[in-house]
Amino acid sequence: QVQLVESGGGLVQPGGSLRLSCAASGSSLVVNAMGWYRQAPGKQRELVARLTNNGNTNYADSVKGRFTISRDGAKNTVYLQMNSLKPEDTAVYYCNFGLVFYGTLWGQGTQVTVSS
Repeated sequence: QVQLVESGGGLVQPGGSLRLSCAASGSSLVVNAMGWYRQAPGKQRELVARLTNNGNTNYADSVKGRFTISRDGAKNTVYLQMNSLKPEDTAVYYCNFGLVFYGTLWGQGTQVTVSS
Protein backbone atom coordinates (compact mmCIF):
# COMPACT_ATOMS: atom_id res chain seq x y z
CA GLN A 1 0.00 0.00 0.00
CA VAL A 2 1.33 3.40 -0.95
CA GLN A 3 1.39 6.14 1.67
CA LEU A 4 2.41 9.77 1.61
CA VAL A 5 4.40 11.15 4.52
CA GLU A 6 4.79 14.87 4.95
CA SER A 7 7.34 16.83 6.94
CA GLY A 8 8.67 20.34 7.34
CA GLY A 9 5.85 22.35 8.83
CA GLY A 10 6.20 24.57 11.86
CA LEU A 11 6.10 28.08 13.26
CA VAL A 12 7.87 30.85 11.39
CA GLN A 13 7.89 34.62 11.59
CA PRO A 14 6.48 36.74 8.76
CA GLY A 15 9.02 37.04 5.99
CA GLY A 16 10.59 33.71 6.87
CA SER A 17 10.91 30.51 4.89
CA LEU A 18 9.96 26.86 5.23
CA ARG A 19 10.36 23.84 3.01
CA LEU A 20 7.76 21.11 3.03
CA SER A 21 8.49 17.58 1.87
CA CYS A 22 6.20 14.74 0.93
CA ALA A 23 7.52 11.29 0.20
CA ALA A 24 5.58 8.40 -1.29
CA SER A 25 6.39 4.94 -0.05
CA GLY A 26 6.64 2.11 -2.51
CA SER A 27 8.64 1.53 -5.66
CA SER A 28 7.99 1.65 -9.38
CA LEU A 29 5.36 4.33 -8.89
CA VAL A 30 4.08 6.10 -11.98
CA VAL A 31 3.17 9.65 -11.09
CA ASN A 32 0.85 11.76 -13.22
CA ALA A 33 0.98 14.85 -11.06
CA MET A 34 1.94 16.12 -7.62
CA GLY A 35 0.48 18.99 -5.72
CA TRP A 36 0.18 20.93 -2.51
CA TYR A 37 -3.10 22.15 -1.06
CA ARG A 38 -3.88 24.03 2.10
CA GLN A 39 -6.82 24.54 4.39
CA ALA A 40 -7.11 27.39 6.82
CA PRO A 41 -9.61 27.31 9.71
CA GLY A 42 -13.12 27.95 8.46
CA LYS A 43 -12.08 27.85 4.82
CA GLN A 44 -12.18 25.31 2.03
CA ARG A 45 -9.13 23.41 0.95
CA GLU A 46 -7.43 25.22 -1.92
CA LEU A 47 -4.75 24.40 -4.45
CA VAL A 48 -1.39 26.00 -3.70
CA ALA A 49 0.85 24.51 -6.37
CA ARG A 50 0.80 21.65 -8.84
CA LEU A 51 3.46 19.91 -10.91
CA THR A 52 2.67 17.52 -13.73
CA ASN A 53 4.88 14.69 -14.95
CA ASN A 54 5.90 16.71 -18.01
CA GLY A 55 7.17 19.54 -15.83
CA ASN A 56 4.29 21.98 -16.08
CA THR A 57 3.52 23.95 -12.95
CA ASN A 58 0.71 26.14 -11.79
CA TYR A 59 0.36 28.20 -8.65
CA ALA A 60 -2.34 29.99 -6.76
CA ASP A 61 -2.15 33.71 -7.46
CA SER A 62 -1.58 34.38 -3.77
CA VAL A 63 1.72 32.44 -3.73
CA LYS A 64 3.17 33.18 -7.15
CA GLY A 65 6.73 34.43 -6.90
CA ARG A 66 7.04 33.24 -3.29
CA PHE A 67 6.47 29.47 -3.41
CA THR A 68 8.19 26.89 -5.61
CA ILE A 69 7.14 23.30 -6.17
CA SER A 70 9.73 20.74 -7.20
CA ARG A 71 10.27 17.00 -7.20
CA ASP A 72 12.89 14.35 -6.81
CA GLY A 73 11.64 11.58 -9.05
CA ALA A 74 14.16 9.05 -7.83
CA LYS A 75 12.86 9.49 -4.29
CA ASN A 76 9.16 9.91 -5.19
CA THR A 77 9.27 13.13 -3.23
CA VAL A 78 7.70 16.51 -3.82
CA TYR A 79 8.81 19.71 -2.15
CA LEU A 80 7.26 23.09 -1.53
CA GLN A 81 9.73 25.88 -0.88
CA MET A 82 7.91 28.74 0.78
CA ASN A 83 9.59 32.12 1.02
CA SER A 84 8.41 35.52 2.21
CA LEU A 85 5.75 33.86 4.30
CA LYS A 86 2.75 35.90 5.40
CA PRO A 87 0.29 35.37 8.26
CA GLU A 88 -2.37 34.55 5.66
CA ASP A 89 -0.30 31.53 4.62
CA THR A 90 -1.15 29.92 7.95
CA ALA A 91 -2.94 26.64 7.27
CA VAL A 92 -2.65 22.90 7.26
CA TYR A 93 -0.79 21.90 4.12
CA TYR A 94 -1.56 18.64 2.36
CA CYS A 95 0.37 16.97 -0.41
CA ASN A 96 -1.41 15.15 -3.19
CA PHE A 97 -0.17 12.57 -5.68
CA GLY A 98 -2.00 11.38 -8.76
CA LEU A 99 -0.71 7.87 -9.38
CA VAL A 100 -1.32 5.35 -12.09
CA PHE A 101 -2.98 2.24 -10.58
CA TYR A 102 -3.32 3.81 -7.12
CA GLY A 103 -5.38 6.87 -7.95
CA THR A 104 -5.25 10.06 -5.92
CA LEU A 105 -3.53 9.95 -2.55
CA TRP A 106 -3.28 12.56 0.20
CA GLY A 107 -0.72 13.20 2.87
CA GLN A 108 -1.66 13.49 6.52
CA GLY A 109 -1.24 17.25 6.59
CA THR A 110 1.33 19.46 8.26
CA GLN A 111 0.65 22.68 10.13
CA VAL A 112 2.29 25.88 8.96
CA THR A 113 1.88 28.87 11.25
CA VAL A 114 3.19 32.29 10.31
CA SER A 115 3.18 34.60 13.30
CA SER A 116 5.38 37.01 15.15
